Amino acid sequence: MSEFSSISAFQEALYAGRTTCTETVQLYLDRIGQTKHLNAFLEVFEEEALEKARALDSRIKNGEPVGALAGVVIGIKDVICYKGHKVSAASRILEGFTSLYSATAVERLLAEDVIIIGNLNCDEFAMGSTNENSAYGPVLNALDNTRVPGGSSGGSAVAVQAGLCMVSLGSDTGGSVRQPADFCGIVGLKPTYGRISRHGLIAYASSFDQIGVFGRNIADVAKVLQSIAGPDEYDSTASKEEVPDYQTIHNKSWKIAYLKDALYHEGLDPEMKEGYSIFFEELETAGNTVTAVDFAYLDYVVPAYYVLTTAEASSNLSRFDGVKYGHRTSLKNLELTDFYKKSRSEGFGKEVKRRILLGTFVLSAGYYDAYYTKAQQVRKLVVDKLSEILSEYDAILMPTVPSTAFKIGEKSNDPIAMYLADIYTVLANLAGVPAISVPLRRHSNGMPYGVQIITKQFSEASLLNIADHVMNISQATPV
Repeated sequence: MSEFSSISAFQEALYAGRTTCTETVQLYLDRIGQTKHLNAFLEVFEEEALEKARALDSRIKNGEPVGALAGVVIGIKDVICYKGHKVSAASRILEGFTSLYSATAVERLLAEDVIIIGNLNCDEFAMGSTNENSAYGPVLNALDNTRVPGGSSGGSAVAVQAGLCMVSLGSDTGGSVRQPADFCGIVGLKPTYGRISRHGLIAYASSFDQIGVFGRNIADVAKVLQSIAGPDEYDSTASKEEVPDYQTIHNKSWKIAYLKDALYHEGLDPEMKEGYSIFFEELETAGNTVTAVDFAYLDYVVPAYYVLTTAEASSNLSRFDGVKYGHRTSLKNLELTDFYKKSRSEGFGKEVKRRILLGTFVLSAGYYDAYYTKAQQVRKLVVDKLSEILSEYDAILMPTVPSTAFKIGEKSNDPIAMYLADIYTVLANLAGVPAISVPLRRHSNGMPYGVQIITKQFSEASLLNIADHVMNISQATPV
């Protein structure tokens, strides 16, 4: 557990002189050193973090103004650029590469005086649901080291779960924030597509990717979102929608829908299904309206998602060719085409290669209409159906994942089973709507599981209010 229960509790103690930034950073550095076996961090910025902490302590002591997130210790996923620091997307293809600029989200956090303590392990190029695809080894779930933490933002989730930082940034293309949050028993937010600038986020699938936030409570996640959301001249897909107040919580009752097709899906763990059913009754008892609705497209969302995202990945990853930066094979006796092939074959891991090949296939002339065009049509149906439901209800509740965290290696030889684990999370990415996973229950196997909440586009304020309401009723505590 963290020494302080929330950012506000930490800052209250900081400004009252009961703690210092330096003491707090050293606490986290000590914990990181004690938990190296979890493999959550790829690099720890020890001296830099302590230097920033000492400078902040001096400013606070002298009564100088500081930012809204002063002293908050944060980790960032290794797909988010931080000027002067290595960024590799957990891939050999980018080994040794140092970022020339910072992501907009990072710039905004630094402007609010956060202390970035390190960069966090992940599945290679954010492709995976277990964090077993990293070129630098798997991340371990802190609650049970034999189990996966989820992915692709596994390091970001475990860093918060194990108390190695206060909050962290991840990225979510098809559930890569919400799924590991669920497996680790913490809060994970994926905002509306375009709510946070993607400038400085290494692309996997550009029309799906979104930076997300991990925390131990809703207030911390809201505070970070408040600082990094908003338009950006460097990202044309960043929304110009006004950023509202995310930090005020309103207590009220809500009109909630749950998807029958999700709750009664054959892939859902029976004990979890019972837990959700009981919880929906608890929500009604608390004064909310909870209604079952049909969603006929659930079994189509995973195929559509993987056709579209691999197509975009095939295009995005073509830039990593071994010429401009990153891994480069020996030039000895190689023609140019063979040089490209060998550099990419050596640099990319198995899962990344699989998705590049799949994406290239669905974009090929003979299959474009049969796969890519059809998947875009499914995406439109999903968007329209979700919009229809959310025009009548404040939110949709559903499982985050079909099971609790599984054993390391359990699904690594079955990519189809691994992809189907995304059945509940890819929905929000296909539609570009905000979604959050919050802790709900403990399974009889000892592992946590959460509930996913989805609201309409740019309604993060309502989403966070509903999430806070849900957590109060569930009385779940982060692991």
